[in-house]
Amino acid sequence: MQKFNMAGAALIALACTVAGPAVAESGSWPNKPIRMIVPFPAGSFTDTVARIVSEQLSKSLGQPVIVDNKGGANGLIGVGEAARAAPDGYTLLLTNSSSITINHQVYKKSSYKPKDFAPVTLVLEAPFILVTNPEWSQKHAVGSVQDLVKFAAQNPGKISYGSAGPGNIAHLSFAMLNNRTKIQTTHIPYKSAAQAELAVMSGELEAAFDPWTALPQIKVGKLKPLAVSSSKRMTQLPDVPTLEELGITPFNVTFWIGMLAPAGTPPQIVQRLNAITRGLLEDSKAKAALGQQGDVVMIDSATFAKRIEKEDAAWGAVIQREGITLD
Repeated sequence: MQKFNMAGAALIALACTVAGPAVAESGSWPNKPIRMIVPFPAGSFTDTVARIVSEQLSKSLGQPVIVDNKGGANGLIGVGEAARAAPDGYTLLLTNSSSITINHQVYKKSSYKPKDFAPVTLVLEAPFILVTNPEWSQKHAVGSVQDLVKFAAQNPGKISYGSAGPGNIAHLSFAMLNNRTKIQTTHIPYKSAAQAELAVMSGELEAAFDPWTALPQIKVGKLKPLAVSSSKRMTQLPDVPTLEELGITPFNVTFWIGMLAPAGTPPQIVQRLNAITRGLLEDSKAKAALGQQGDVVMIDSATFAKRIEKEDAAWGAVIQREGITLD
C-alpha cells in the first residue's frame, strides 16, 4: 500500500511539474514586462494604434507593455516571430488584417497561418479612400473614377499606385479595381502606407488606396479623393461616392487593426486582455486618439475569431480569382 502511495505521489508530482508552469503563469500573470510585436515600422499606421493600446494595457496590468517594431516583408517577419513565441501571455501581436488573412495566401515563404494565433480583440476598422495627386488630376482632367479609368485605358501602365507592400490590402484593392474595369496600372511597393501617401502628395505616384489617416491631407487639398472602398459613404466625406455606387461591383473592402496572441495562450489571459482593451471605450482621450485612425470597434475574442475565418475565406477567393502569388 505504501509502495502504491509512493508511486501515486510521484505521478502527481510529475503532473504538477508538467502542468504547473502554465497554471502558475496564468494565475500570477503578469509578473514581468510584456512585449507587443508590431510588424511594421515605427510611425506607421499600425504602430500609432499599438502605442495607444499598449499604454492602456500598461496602466491596467501594472507592467510595462513594450512595443517592439519588427517591420519588413509586409508584416511577414514580425507576425512570424509572434507565431513562434511562447503562449504565456508575455508576447502579443498588434497588426492589420492583411498580415493575418492575406499574407499566408499570397506569399510562398509565409511561415504562419491564422490558426497559429488566439484572437484577442478587434480595435478599429476603416475603409480605404481612392486618392490621386491633385496637380496630376488637374493636368489630365481626372476628376472622378470614370476619368481615372478612361485615362488608364488610353494609357496602359502609365498610372502608378502605391501601397505598404506586395499583398497588402491596398495593393489587392487596386488589383481588384484593375480587374473590374479591365485597366492596367503599375504597382510601386513602399515600406508603409504613410510613405506611399507621401509619394502621391509629392507627385511621385499618381494614385493610391489610402487609409483613414489621409483625411487631413484631403481636407487641405494635398490629396484628391475619388471614391471610398466600403459599401457605405464615409461620414467624414459625404460627397465622395463608393465604388459600388459607381457601378464597380462587387467592391466592399475595409481593413482592421487587432490584437492577437500566440495560439495556446491561456483563455483567461486572452479574456483579461480583451476586457482591458475594451476599457479604451471608457477613456475619452484614448478613444478620441483611436478615432483619428478609424472606427473604434471592440468585440469579444470568439466573434473576432469568426470574423478572421470569414475574411480569410473571402480573400482566398479574391486571390485565386485575381491569380495573385508572391515569392
